[in-house]
Amino acid sequence: MKLHEYQAKAIFAEQGIPVPNGKVARTPDEAADALESFGGRGVVKAQVHAGGRGLAGGVKVVGSPEEGRDFAAGLLGSRLVTHQTDSGGVPVDSVLVEELADIDREMYVALTMDRDHRGPVLIASAAGGMSIEEVAADDPDAIITEAVEPGLGLMPYQCRRVAARLGLTDVAARQGADILGALYRVFMANDCTLVEVNPLIATGDGGVVALDAKMDVEDDALFRHAQLHELRDRSQEDPLEARAADDDIAYVSLDGSVGCLVNGAGLAMATLDVANAAGAAPANFLDVGGGASEEKVATAVGIILSDPKVDRVLVNIFGGILRCDIAARGIVMAYEERGATQPLVVRMLGTNLEEGKAILAQSGLDVTFTDTLTEAAAALAPGPSVRSA
Repeated sequence: MKLHEYQAKAIFAEQGIPVPNGKVARTPDEAADALESFGGRGVVKAQVHAGGRGLAGGVKVVGSPEEGRDFAAGLLGSRLVTHQTDSGGVPVDSVLVEELADIDREMYVALTMDRDHRGPVLIASAAGGMSIEEVAADDPDAIITEAVEPGLGLMPYQCRRVAARLGLTDVAARQGADILGALYRVFMANDCTLVEVNPLIATGDGGVVALDAKMDVEDDALFRHAQLHELRDRSQEDPLEARAADDDIAYVSLDGSVGCLVNGAGLAMATLDVANAAGAAPANFLDVGGGASEEKVATAVGIILSDPKVDRVLVNIFGGILRCDIAARGIVMAYEERGATQPLVVRMLGTNLEEGKAILAQSGLDVTFTDTLTEAAAALAPGPSVRSA
């Protein structure tokens, strides 16, 4: 789950991390009033779950409350398209109005999980305020990494070392090290997968301030953080992904036209790979789970069929805990409820295979049965396919 910038900054402030004075506005007049309270000048930022807001026109330094009102009026109620969104963009329902900062220079810091290290890692760069991916590609030596031993946590000497490599000195070095330690506490206390500040700025008076804030929280840990779950903004999420999450179904929207129903994450990834290789681009990743009921299978298929891009459905089920007959009845239930007609390519193996195939064969649906995943991919590929029962 992602948090908005203003939500993350509130959590930062609780840990003593300096952030600019700011106010959230949901109307143009509220934005103007906020700027008035800051002396008339400030910065207005669209609050969306996507990076690249500045390049997309979602951030502007304004010189008067009237200019801020006009800019906010153009943002609020619109959809912002950035390099991290699809062509439809994401809705802007609020803006963050902040005081202007005295920026001496910009840096980048983040904490995330490193699979190679199998634990948290601190990432930093003296080149902040820009795409860290580009910095890493153009100048790998500009990226500072500090692996964290989970049993010990981020140690003070590591924070001081990174602060020094960022070029911070004297009071700024001490404050920067303290901020890095506080960011680690935020990361761990909230079960985050990412805490990012871009930019972390050194100010003209020798201070260090988090000018931006990004927090991603592990969805599977939200049961431990009721206060964070309340910060969820469903308007920023893919509607089908949000619906699937509510029903405890692992689902990710993709760009293709082949809906995929699979049980097991590894099998689902293999299914996507084979389908892609056959030229049949998947519309989704979906793992319905091993112990799904008929109703849960029907819900999963209903989500697949709700995607207007889906023109056919690939079913790849290994019947174990989820028997093939249960999966088949769930599929038929979903098709009948929606009156759907998309063709099905079905590969089933395992418990109650023949019963499952019989249920689908007698359903009146447009079904192609295959024995292997390779055959299923071939049946999905452009051109004529062989139908069998």
